[in-house]
Amino acid sequence: MKKIGVVSLGCPKNSVDTEYLLGDLTTQGYEITPHQEEAEVLIVNTCGFIESAKKESVDAILEMAQLKLDGNCRKLIVTGCLSERYSEDLLREIPEIDHLFGVNQYPKLKEVLDGSHPANGEAKGRNQVPSPAEYFAPYAERILTTPFYSAYLKIGEGCSNRCAFCIIPKMRGNFRSFELDALVMEARQLAAKGVKELNLVSQDTTMYGFDLRMKDGLTRLLKALVKVDGIEWIRLFYCYPTFIKSDLIDLIAAEEKICSYIDVPLQHTHDEMLAKMKRQEREQGVRAMLNEIREKIPGVALRTTFITGFPGETEAHFNHMKDFLQEIQFDHVGIFTYSHEEGTTAHQYPDDVPEAVKEERKAELMALQRDICRRRNQSRIGEVHPVLIEGLDAEEGFLVTGRLPTQAPEIDGQVIIEESDVEPGQILLMRITGATDYDLVATSVDGEKI
Repeated sequence: MKKIGVVSLGCPKNSVDTEYLLGDLTTQGYEITPHQEEAEVLIVNTCGFIESAKKESVDAILEMAQLKLDGNCRKLIVTGCLSERYSEDLLREIPEIDHLFGVNQYPKLKEVLDGSHPANGEAKGRNQVPSPAEYFAPYAERILTTPFYSAYLKIGEGCSNRCAFCIIPKMRGNFRSFELDALVMEARQLAAKGVKELNLVSQDTTMYGFDLRMKDGLTRLLKALVKVDGIEWIRLFYCYPTFIKSDLIDLIAAEEKICSYIDVPLQHTHDEMLAKMKRQEREQGVRAMLNEIREKIPGVALRTTFITGFPGETEAHFNHMKDFLQEIQFDHVGIFTYSHEEGTTAHQYPDDVPEAVKEERKAELMALQRDICRRRNQSRIGEVHPVLIEGLDAEEGFLVTGRLPTQAPEIDGQVIIEESDVEPGQILLMRITGATDYDLVATSVDGEKI
């Protein structure tokens, strides 16, 4: 039995891939160790989306390579988006890498580990990255890297949109939906392990079922998932704005288990920028969609992301986005500076907005959003909401925290709980008693579980 250590980087979709990998290796008899210095085999699941993520991935590979040189590690395997994107560069620059796999090649890893891979031991076997990326259906078994009460449910792979700034379709291929029955079975397995919260993720969640010629695919999937016993919250991430239709909005409004929360990345608000980004939507359609959501789903939380400094963004374009943000009053916003990525359509554009200006615009939007969040949080004082108890805070060990249905794990604010007689995984009614810029303070109403 080999001890295997795994380093997982990047987005929740990549985390799910790692969980499939861990589950597959565990069922094959391998021992997973959290102590990297003990591992005989080290696997790094990388992210290669933007420059900062690439640097983090390379740093992690180099750190694991050092353990191969002076530690217990005998084999270093690198997989994921970075290896899909830069296979030859990685193999040339980091000779300690024994095998390089792309995305979705996890079933082949065990062939290398047990020696059954046809290229095992041969120099040419170092590079196992296919182009285009291969595709495998999810495993039946997963080892969760999230708390026991919460899990991400990855409903598809790849992306069929062609946004000018994004490299994902070239790395992971076009969108492929996972089979509905398989996803429901996976949700049941997760519920049996104690999962209460499902966070649906993919590159474009609203495109679910298109490739299966399934009419209203996402609403059909949601109607099946709400019937899974034990699952109490279902939250939607990565909803492409063009495909948020009335039937989906109506379903979210009607189904108690579906959180009143929609993550709808907009990236920009000005039509000229949206066209240059090769986005399908325009401002008028976005406004109509947001208005319909808020009219039909009282108390809905809207999350979005914007990019500052995209090629050609003028001060007028930026001010338009700032005014839009002030007017719409989103609940949660992520701001990213444009990263000039080779292989994307936008890489052909001149990167004509200075980095300092990109950062200044990001800071200005974040300051604006912080004020919005503070006011919205203060308006909640006195309200009563269900709170999912998370337990002691990872950074402030003396604080007990939780989340509202309108707060997603890791990226949104938290609820700081004014008592200790609660258990992780409980969902309790709480009264909001205080607020900060991004977090809320609450106490139990009656201590009774919902």
